[in-house]
Amino acid sequence: MSTGSTTAAGSPPPATLGVALGPCSLGAILVAQGPKGVCAVLLGDDTQELQHELARRFPHATLAAGSAATLAAVVAHVERPGEPFALPLDPHGSAFRQRVWRALGTVPAGQTIAYAELARRAGVPAAVRAVAGACAANPLAVVVPCHRVLRSDGSLGGYRWGIERKRALLEREGAWPGLSAAARG
Repeated sequence: MSTGSTTAAGSPPPATLGVALGPCSLGAILVAQGPKGVCAVLLGDDTQELQHELARRFPHATLAAGSAATLAAVVAHVERPGEPFALPLDPHGSAFRQRVWRALGTVPAGQTIAYAELARRAGVPAAVRAVAGACAANPLAVVVPCHRVLRSDGSLGGYRWGIERKRALLEREGAWPGLSAAARG
C-alpha cells in the first residue's frame, strides 16, 4: 500500500482502540486506532450507526477516547484524498483482502481502475467478484482508495460508504470528468 503501513493478515485485532468521531464534508466520520496504527475509518450519516459498525468489526476491543490529531489528519485526507497519508495503518482482514487492499494503494489519486484490472494487479485475475467483495469490506474509507474502482463499463458501481460519497471523492481527485457518459448518467 502506498500510504502508511499495513499489518500482516494474521495479526490479532487490537485489545484497545482509541476512537474519535467528528464531521467531514462527506458526513460523519469515525477513526479507530490501535497500538499499531489506524485500523478503521468509517463514513456515514449517523455517529451511533458508525459506533455500532465499529463494535461489529472489533467486538472484543475496549474503546477509549481517540486522538484529536489523528482524527484531524484523517479528515484532512478525506478533504484532499490526493495528498499523501503518513499515519501507520493496521487494517484487519484475510490474506486475500490484504492483497487487494495493497493493490488498491497503487492506484494514484485522479485515476480509476476496473475491478478486473484490480484483480489482475492483486494476482487473482479470475477472482473479480471476490475482489469486489474485498473492496466492500475495506475498513479504511478513502485511506485505502476503493472509491477509485469502477465497473468495466466505466460506471460507478457500488460503494460501501454510498455512491454519492464515491462520486464526490472522484470529483475531488479530478477523476470524475474522465468517466464515461454512462457513469455520469
